[in-house]
Amino acid sequence: MSKEKKSIRATFRKKVFERDKYKCRCCGIKGKDRNESCEEILEDLDAHHIKNRSQMPNGGYVKENGISLCNNCHEKAEQFWKTGIAFEGYSPEDLYRLIGSSEEKAIKKSLDLQT
Repeated sequence: MSKEKKSIRATFRKKVFERDKYKCRCCGIKGKDRNESCEEILEDLDAHHIKNRSQMPNGGYVKENGISLCNNCHEKAEQFWKTGIAFEGYSPEDLYRLIGSSEEKAIKKSLDLQT
């Protein structure tokens, strides 16, 4: 992975976690970036792409397409992309609603990214 791509991913994660105050937006558990060490014992969080990166302009690395999820909630959100069936409350529309975004907003912001 190029340095530029790593930087884009790191910026995406940071913006998502900061907006969500380092809490899982589905269950509310406090956490930390799973890619960083921390002295506190906290749940690992992932910055989940609500709409798959391959389906978004420029990879969808914008906070309007990201949500902080703990491992358990991340698995539930990923279920939709694996099977086409979403757990209740974990469809892309549900996740966008939790962060005050939408697929349309995410696409618009993604188009502004420089690749």
